[in-house]
Amino acid sequence: MIEQIKKLKAQLEQKTQKNGTDSSLSPDGEITENGNDPNIMELQRDSSRQVNDLKFKLVKAEQEVTALEQNVTRLEGHVTRYKSAAENAEKVEDELKAEKRKLQRELRTALDKIEELESNNSHLNKRLEKMKSSRGMAQTP
Repeated sequence: MIEQIKKLKAQLEQKTQKNGTDSSLSPDGEITENGNDPNIMELQRDSSRQVNDLKFKLVKAEQEVTALEQNVTRLEGHVTRYKSAAENAEKVEDELKAEKRKLQRELRTALDKIEELESNNSHLNKRLEKMKSSRGMAQTP
């Protein structure tokens, strides 16, 4: 039995030197052949489940990124159209302001002319009245 223990210890040392770790030992200190340790298998299942979950999340995130990029592209198109519309509106506004100033100038000119004509008309009416009254005085004697 002592010889068997020595042989097993020698095999164990050789395996640990080959692998560089005590990975072939189970938590109980027993040598497991072909990785049949239930703890390792459970860890592998958990790891593969986590990997699958992360892959699914990655695909979902990539789809979301694609959708957001399309949304950004669509919104950039809206911004371009709105900027163009705003520039055109500003241009039309400037033209309308210039037209308004021109019309106000013409209105002031027309009002000044009307005032001048009314003043002239009043003056002429006064002269006419003077002439009528001086005629009427000339005919009475």
